[in-house]
Amino acid sequence: MTSLALLLAEVRACALCAEHLPLGPRPVVQLHASARILIAGQAPGRKVHQTGVPFNDPSGDRLRAWMGVSREVFYDAKRVAIAPMGFCFPGTGSCGDLAPRPECAATWRAPLLARLKSLQLTLVIGQYAQAYHLPDAGNSVTEVVQAWRKFWPDAVPLPHPSPRNNLWLKRNPWFEEELLPILRKRVAEVLEHNG
Repeated sequence: MTSLALLLAEVRACALCAEHLPLGPRPVVQLHASARILIAGQAPGRKVHQTGVPFNDPSGDRLRAWMGVSREVFYDAKRVAIAPMGFCFPGTGSCGDLAPRPECAATWRAPLLARLKSLQLTLVIGQYAQAYHLPDAGNSVTEVVQAWRKFWPDAVPLPHPSPRNNLWLKRNPWFEEELLPILRKRVAEVLEHNG
């Protein structure tokens, strides 16, 4: 069985869909075998592509606030794994970033997740991650997030924390009032057991 370090080296050298990536391949992923929390997101944005640091943008600021964690904790791979559905910036369309390239999840997701034996909590962010991790959970992000109790305490579906979702947050005040306090408590509990 390939070690996680070797597998990550292969992921970081991946160029499977290079011809479809406007800025070229730059896989962005954070994994360690001891991670207790997995953040399953969509795909890196332009700023993340430029820095090579996952969620190093306003979406990341909001996600860390939702979780109640500092940057130091968030970027500790031994505690938090970050594996989007697509590891490279897919480009921009008329309504924001394009969908994650499908080659990425089909090639890398199962082998990587199989090596995360200590996971206790998966945050499933956005429609593409929800379709993969929570199949048949609902027809829309809102429907899936509203059904969060079905997946508790092992997984929590979330909308994307992008500023583009400010209207969604305004229309769904229950999310911040009801789910986020419980989510922060669960994150703290899982991290506390991480030593």
